[in-house]
Amino acid sequence: MSDSPHSPRRQRKALYTATTFERRRRMTVPLSRDLRRRFHARSLPIRKGDTVRVLSGSFVGREERVAKIDRRDYTVVLDNVTLKTGEDKLKALPIRPSHLVITRLNLSDPWRRRVLQVADEDVTPEERGETAEEEATPEAPAAAPPAEPEEAPAPKPKRAAKKAAAPAPDAEEESA
Repeated sequence: MSDSPHSPRRQRKALYTATTFERRRRMTVPLSRDLRRRFHARSLPIRKGDTVRVLSGSFVGREERVAKIDRRDYTVVLDNVTLKTGEDKLKALPIRPSHLVITRLNLSDPWRRRVLQVADEDVTPEERGETAEEEATPEAPAAAPPAEPEEAPAPKPKRAAKKAAAPAPDAEEESA
């Protein structure tokens, strides 16, 4: 991100003409006090999967996961932060990163762990993006070998079923 002049006009132009790399750096969000002490960093670029707390607006105090990041508009979409439209449909509410604070990091990416200088052993499964259900699922097949499925008769194709249901016209003529 190059140093832009103080002129508001040039500041706005720098926002509109920024590359995606510059936009990512502009979309940094401060860390909560706990995360600051743990990772020795003040702020980080926001990423999908992070959990954030809303600091201002109608959803103030809510903690939600980041569902989508829109670098073009400099906005973030959170899970379960929606508004009703005039047609009673739910629409995601985009929020500016300046209204957020990160409360839980998504450390599934090794690059991000390297930037924060976090050892793989120090990362909890929750921070890695793994859930308790995913951990339990691989263990179950390993404990008991899968049973061989019994051979069931293959279902007939629909066309064959229709032909079998309707008697052949030749058979009717022969019987008559």
